Amino acid sequence: MYHICLKTGDHGQDGERFYQDDPEALGRIFVGPYLEFEPGFALALEDSEGVCGYALGCLDSRRFYARYEVEWRPNLCRQFPMPTGSPHDWRRSQMVHSWYHQPDYFCPEPYADFPAHTHIDLHPRAQGRGHGRRMMEQLMDLLKRAGAPGFHLGVSFLNPSARQFYLRLGLKDLIQVGTPPDACIYMGKRLTL
Repeated sequence: MYHICLKTGDHGQDGERFYQDDPEALGRIFVGPYLEFEPGFALALEDSEGVCGYALGCLDSRRFYARYEVEWRPNLCRQFPMPTGSPHDWRRSQMVHSWYHQPDYFCPEPYADFPAHTHIDLHPRAQGRGHGRRMMEQLMDLLKRAGAPGFHLGVSFLNPSARQFYLRLGLKDLIQVGTPPDACIYMGKRLTL
């Protein structure tokens, strides 16, 4: 799953060339803690070549981030020091290492309506075949059955195809954070029993 995170780590495109010095940098944030803390909301997609996608989520974002802060982040900070010098000169892996030290725990409002969050990544060989829709529908069903009234996710402004995918799944824009091209669009969907 860390490898899939890398292969989609450039706003949905292959990020491998940017993280050759630390291929697991992104996975330590966007995969590892979900597998550790919320395995019941972790789905993997496999084909004959191996894992080719995942859909991950958590039931309560604030609780998840509180646990991440205490149980996950300290080890990352010990292993990977905060980069020095100008951020404009940092490699992408150094930028990610800075996120270990300065995490973003943003949750869109109204939180009570969208407390869960999800994300999904598929290797290009698995895209465009309906796998993403089926995985997201299964993950939404798991969250709904666990009592989540709704969920949110963030999508890069530089990944318009992902935003269109989420719109087709019934998600709505909640808020844009930042300014293009570095903006993140938070989207959400209510889940009803």
